[in-house]
Amino acid sequence: MDSKDISISSPIEKKIAWAEACFQKSGRQLLADKTIADLLDRIERAIHASHAEMKKTGIIALCQECEQEQGGSCCGAGMEKRYDGRLILINLLLDVNIPQTRRDSKSCYFLGEEGCLLQARHVICINYICRKITDRIDPIKINALREKEGEEVNLLFLLHEHVKKSLKGQAA
Repeated sequence: MDSKDISISSPIEKKIAWAEACFQKSGRQLLADKTIADLLDRIERAIHASHAEMKKTGIIALCQECEQEQGGSCCGAGMEKRYDGRLILINLLLDVNIPQTRRDSKSCYFLGEEGCLLQARHVICINYICRKITDRIDPIKINALREKEGEEVNLLFLLHEHVKKSLKGQAA
């Protein structure tokens, strides 16, 4: 399936199917690419650091409380529309099991019982912090998180662009 067959407005199922087909066809070559392999390793470490900082600041607990007790979530239905096929492909390269169905019709396609099922997330999913959290968490702690998120976003951009370039090279 050609990347021209999908767009950002395509249904998420079509983007997932494209990413899976691309992974089947080109996954080995992408993983063998030294730059991609290095970026995958670095982004995994950056994602782990961001998540650890979120836990340390109490943000994860506040998000779970909001989802479970207040019935609200920033991860509402439609958030998945922001994801393109390459970002889903990057998750497959990171050995993420992409869900085949949505768990809750009111939530993002990628939201599971314990939070987001993806490792590589859209920049808005990485950076957004609601006012309920900013009102309760020390700004110094949020700044520490922002530094780690900045590294994650930067590496994600580099990886996304390199995957895109590598896939174009394979199509030639």
